[in-house]
Amino acid sequence: MTVARDDLETLLEHASSGVAFDGLHVDASADGYRLETPDNEWTGLDETELHHALESCEEYVTNWRYWQERVGGAGTARRAFLRWCERAPLADAETDHAMTGPWSEDDAGTETLAVPERYDALRDGIDREWGQLSITTRYLDIDEPDGERVYDLWHVDDAGSDVADLEVYDDPRDARELATYDDDGRYRPLKTAPTLPAGWAFTGLSGAALVETVEFFYPATVANWHRELQGTLDVDHWLETAERQTGIYDVIDELPREAVEWMAEACCVDSQCLRRREWQYEAGDELDADGGDGHFPCREPCSLVVAAARKWTTLESETEHTYELELTTSELNQLEELIDAVAEDRTDEIREADVYDGANRYRARYLRAKRFDDEGELEATRVDD
Repeated sequence: MTVARDDLETLLEHASSGVAFDGLHVDASADGYRLETPDNEWTGLDETELHHALESCEEYVTNWRYWQERVGGAGTARRAFLRWCERAPLADAETDHAMTGPWSEDDAGTETLAVPERYDALRDGIDREWGQLSITTRYLDIDEPDGERVYDLWHVDDAGSDVADLEVYDDPRDARELATYDDDGRYRPLKTAPTLPAGWAFTGLSGAALVETVEFFYPATVANWHRELQGTLDVDHWLETAERQTGIYDVIDELPREAVEWMAEACCVDSQCLRRREWQYEAGDELDADGGDGHFPCREPCSLVVAAARKWTTLESETEHTYELELTTSELNQLEELIDAVAEDRTDEIREADVYDGANRYRARYLRAKRFDDEGELEATRVDD
């Protein structure tokens, strides 16, 4: 690989004012130019000598040109996300953005790649996961790796598949339709639910097209991730969200705090939503429910949670009573298994012949025939009158 003359000329134009980026440092003084990389340092160079020295660190030069001239957008969410995709340090020397938030070691940079290692990895492709999306960053032309990257995107379940076996797309807007329904054809009201269907791929995307496609699959996730990265994510906690509701949702601020805990445990975990919940009951009053481990944060209760909270507020306003009903120990255990199977969405996994599973359809029908009356109601007697 050789450095293109226009890459060198562009870098030389910036050298007089100083360059510091991804391990490459170039500056000028009365004694000449200074060039430094993590492995070498040259001082007192004239322009010709600097030109020759830059030839020996071409990967740093093409990397600088790619990010500065082709990607641009210093300080933007798009640029930060593309650097994350290829394991480049997120707090690059140019922007000097500090890391904040609950980052893993990987995000904090201990597993980021320096320029030479990154360039080697780009030949085979660098893989990342964003929710249920698998992203591969690679050279546009592996035989002429001049720094130009392209991006492939598919479902994590298809990451090892032959692209020829998938439906291939190149228009980011196609992602909107792909994200509308799950594998069973059911509408997906929550785009960050872990129900994204598989069987598709986007290949050879530009950086801008990749970010646009990701945002069609998971709206606002890149922007909120970047805000959290910069320490500017604005979080609306449960109580302030509930108190600003109007109309039919005006009642949800009456939901007891313990019920908000149950709601968060029911709705805001990795098995139900891939966002990482950052909102709490109110500022300074954290919920005990696990908020998840996703890369992108949830900054406020979503519309589905607000809508469901209206029903739970009504249910929690009811007075509790004591009921008496007759059940065998096995039937009590079966009720627990039935509720768990529905809550974990595994009823479709239970075979008709597996009558040893309490949520088996025939077991449930048998229990109904035995313990429910002709009107389909459970035979129970209220005993606290």
